[in-house]
Amino acid sequence: MRLSASFWLVLGFVAQGLFASRFVVQWISSERAGQSVVPIAFWYLSLGGALLLLTYAIYRRDPVFIIGQSVGGFIYARNLVLIGRNRSSSDDGAAPSSG
Repeated sequence: MRLSASFWLVLGFVAQGLFASRFVVQWISSERAGQSVVPIAFWYLSLGGALLLLTYAIYRRDPVFIIGQSVGGFIYARNLVLIGRNRSSSDDGAAPSSG
């Protein structure tokens, strides 16, 4: 089954909207905290947006876009892994490991 060009255009706009919404989430969280913070939702929106944008970039066969979203996706996923590790360490009552 071949997907239409309009499907891909909608996917691209949805992906860009998801990716851009992370800044709104970060801004609102910072305003509420009275200081600059990066909520975990920022990383989930970053990863979701990056994966959808990567899908769109592959469809477009754009190597610059593909590399950029691949590297970004790796970084966003890694941040989520680090956050998860810190949470599980603090849940156990142990201090987070340094290495």
